Parts: sequence; structure tokens; C-alpha cells
Amino acid sequence: MNLDSSSRVRDWFLLLTCNLIWASQFVMVKLVQAQMGPVAATFLPMALATLILIPIVSFEKKRTGRSWQRMPHRDIWQFVLIGVVGQVAAQLFITWGMRYAPASNAALLMLTLPVSTAVMAFFFLGERMTPVRWVSFGLAIAGVLECAGIDWKELNLTSGKFLIGNLLIFISVNGSAFYNAYSKKLLERYTPLQVLLYSYYAVILFLLPITIYSEPEAFRNFPHFSFGVWMGLVALAAFQYCISMVIFLNVLTRLDATQASVSNYLIPFFGVLIAAVFLHESLTMYMVIGGLLVLVSTLLVTVYEERRRGREQAAVGRAVL
Repeated sequence: MNLDSSSRVRDWFLLLTCNLIWASQFVMVKLVQAQMGPVAATFLPMALATLILIPIVSFEKKRTGRSWQRMPHRDIWQFVLIGVVGQVAAQLFITWGMRYAPASNAALLMLTLPVSTAVMAFFFLGERMTPVRWVSFGLAIAGVLECAGIDWKELNLTSGKFLIGNLLIFISVNGSAFYNAYSKKLLERYTPLQVLLYSYYAVILFLLPITIYSEPEAFRNFPHFSFGVWMGLVALAAFQYCISMVIFLNVLTRLDATQASVSNYLIPFFGVLIAAVFLHESLTMYMVIGGLLVLVSTLLVTVYEERRRGREQAAVGRAVL
């Protein structure tokens, strides 16, 4: 296996790792919300993640010999944009939305995430859908429908009763899509660690007053948090908001946002696996087949498409010479 092929396979495994971590988010959030509301459950782990990232980014700057420079105003507003419109919307609204809509509504609405990312990548980055990407989307959606466990009897996207919940979940999905697409523009000038930290600054400044106003008891209850809640906060901060995001942004420097977003269809499959292992829920053959379809779809857009693109570029290079 040549260097390019091994790099593509590495990116595929990195995306698997990211989505495995993200699939565990719902379990961790449920654990944390045992002693706090949705706003604090979003703010506190992201604040911890910010504290973790500050010394790491500082060390990165010293190691690379980069001096601290004044950030252009344009970049400041772009970090505020991906922090508030991206991260806050994605993390906070999904927590709220799940309180007002059935889980099956959320599972189906989450299928729009890679599609929303592809649309935003088209407008912000000029990325286009290729035949391979269309096939990958089709395989991924088929796979998710097999393993997501959507209760079609419970599903209700038109009832006014669930309108607020559906709207909040849809906003969350588009917040994630916006962050995935727009952050790629900033990755041209900043490292993945910097993009993550600076966007988290905007999140903290935006959510802190809201948390103090709406859920002040979360701060008063610090000494009374159970060991499980603290473990949930630390796990969310370290894995969900630090490690997985740094990995994803690193991969995003090499792949198109549309390609990387297809891997998000792995989240329901990994969620099923986690439930089977830790909650002893049943794992059917249809779920396994669905997961395999999603894995194949991610292989198509990461390994196969990049290999074909490399061959095409090499052929163009030889033709020019």
C-alpha cells in the first residue's frame, strides 16, 4: 500500500473514531442532565473543554515558533459565527429538541445532516456532488434506515404538538452542517486546534450569561454533583468536545466537507452497538447489514474517490508535461 492509500485509509479510521465518540454523546448528556438543565449541560463541558485546549494551543504555538499576532476583525467575526451559529445551535438545540419531540423524529431529522452539509459546502466552498457521492449518500441512507431503529408508528413530523421540538432539532442539524462547512474556510489560515479553541471562546461568552440567568442552580450545586455526573462532564469535555473535534477538523483539512459529512451516518449504527454492549439491547441482522452499508458508503467517498481523484490529477500532470 503506497503512502497516499495508507493516508486515505487512516482518514477513514479517524472518521470512524470521531463518530464512535459522537454516538456516545446521548448517553453522557443523559447522565449529566440528572443534576442540571440543558443549558448548563451544554455550557459546563464546553467550558471544561476550553480550559483543556488553552494550554495545548499555547504549547502548539511555542513548538511551531509562531508568535502571537493580532487577529484580523474579519476572522474574529467568523469565529463568533461558527461558535454561535454552529456550535451553540448544534449542541444546545438538540438537547432542547429531544424534550419536545419523539426520538424517532430526531433520528429521521438527523438524516439531513450530511445533505445540509453538502448544500452549505456548495455555497460556501464551491464543492459539487459527484456520481460517487450520490451513490454513497444512497447507500448510507439505506443503511441508516436499516439500523437506526426508527419507530414508524411513533414518527410524526406534521403534528403541531411536536412542531417546536422538530424545529429545534432541525436548527441543531443545520448548526452542525454550518460548522462543518464554514470552519473549512478558517482551516486555510489556522490550525484545527486554534479553530476549535477560538470558536469555543465565542460559545462560552454567549452561553455564560444565559446559563447564569436561566439555570443558576447548576453553579450552586457544584459541590453536590455525584461522581457519575462529574465523570460525564469530563468525558464530554475531553472526548466529545476536544479529541473528536480535533480529529474531525484535521481530516477536514484533507477531505471535502461533503466527503467527511457522509461519515455522520455512522452515528446511529454506533449508537445501536453501544446500546447492545452496555444496555444489552438486541442487535438484529438488519442492523448489522445497515451498518455495513454505511461503512461501504464512507469507504467510497474517503478511500475510493480520493484514489480516483489522485489518478486523475496525475494524468493531467503527465498530459501537461
